Amino acid sequence: MINVGVIGSTGYAGQQLVWFLHRHPQVKISFLSSHNHTGNPFSNTYPNYRNFMQNICIDIHEAEQQLSTIDVLFIALPHGKSFELAKKALALNVKVIDLGADFRLKDAALYKDWYDLDHGCPQLLPEAVYGLPELHRDKIKKANLIANPGCYPTASILALAPLLKEQLVIEESIVVDAKSGVSGAGRTANIATLYTECSESIKAYGVASHRHTPEIEQELSLLNGSSFCISFTPHLVPMNRGILATCYGSLRKKITKEALHDYYQAFYQNEYFVRVIDTIPETRNVKGSNLCDIGLCIDERTGRVIVISAIDNLIKGAAGQAVHNMNLMFELEEIAGLDVLPMIP
Repeated sequence: MINVGVIGSTGYAGQQLVWFLHRHPQVKISFLSSHNHTGNPFSNTYPNYRNFMQNICIDIHEAEQQLSTIDVLFIALPHGKSFELAKKALALNVKVIDLGADFRLKDAALYKDWYDLDHGCPQLLPEAVYGLPELHRDKIKKANLIANPGCYPTASILALAPLLKEQLVIEESIVVDAKSGVSGAGRTANIATLYTECSESIKAYGVASHRHTPEIEQELSLLNGSSFCISFTPHLVPMNRGILATCYGSLRKKITKEALHDYYQAFYQNEYFVRVIDTIPETRNVKGSNLCDIGLCIDERTGRVIVISAIDNLIKGAAGQAVHNMNLMFELEEIAGLDVLPMIP
């Protein structure tokens, strides 16, 4: 059994992570830590766990004292909060999977530019592996520190990776128009995400400034072999969970939709959690699963390719991907604990 600890267990991503870890056949949850619910049963915060989980939430100081008892630490905290925890865990030979942003970018200077933050552990960035299994499986298997990707980057990178790998599009022409459910904003009370503020409306935010932009550019540039910029605009839509990313790029040469579809199928042929489909993806068809659906279209009139991807932001965009990374790190079956179908409606 793998002994795990979770920091930030009562946030939306943290709770979803606990859900998967609880059902994982080779995992034992050693502790759950929560800043706001210390001393209370986890099932008080999430009553769906009643009679199934008896864990009492502990504070971060007690969690640090128990680090030596676990094999892997999951950290689900806001950016800037993982530095010291990761350093202490790694010093005890505990593997770390950070669901936050603190180790995703390889250039420490970018944290000041995009997060207004001086990076607290730049010495760890070279060893941190970006945890997108479809692209970095071999490195993940050998890693001690995983930077779990953001939800928008997961949907965007998976949609665009085959195009960039084969340099089929003009890099600077790439536009990502993405839409997310409200759970992506987290569980902390915020006027902007109150029901009456979100219902019956859709809005763009972080226009030309969203923090996931350099993350997407970093990974796509690695595939392409050269640095470039994209245009990325996220939107908030009145649904609980899900991300739909519509990605555009100008083709370098003519290619049929059938040929492009075959190429995507070949690129992802061994990926259990990626489905290249013949229709336009919808978030409801991946809800509650670790799947990513990808659909393709070529606009003959403009010479652009349009790739649409759909994920559950809390699962493939966070918790499910974290468990997938853990499975790889400990040489388990990749789909262990994750083999759940989407729930409709």
